[in-house]
Amino acid sequence: MKWYDIIFIVIALIVIVLSLLQGGKSEGASGAITGGGLNVFAKTKERGSEKVISWLTFGCAVIFLFLALLIMVLGQGKTGGDETESVEAIARLFKLF
Repeated sequence: MKWYDIIFIVIALIVIVLSLLQGGKSEGASGAITGGGLNVFAKTKERGSEKVISWLTFGCAVIFLFLALLIMVLGQGKTGGDETESVEAIARLFKLF
């Protein structure tokens, strides 16, 4: 596993956590059932910590996209026989958790 693979996994986890931290703009499950959440695209300004989390999510998503493209370009020169190495790397990663 290369250094950029580890950074890629960390950034992916950060994007997931930041996405989960963002507040919903609808009324929840009751609003979904009764149709109360129809104003999803209404203009609501984010303020304070919501805006910071939104900008952090956007920035990490851009970094994630850049790293995905970088890994794709750096992996162009490899041969096709590396599937077992990547499966073993994923197995080692899940053993950590």
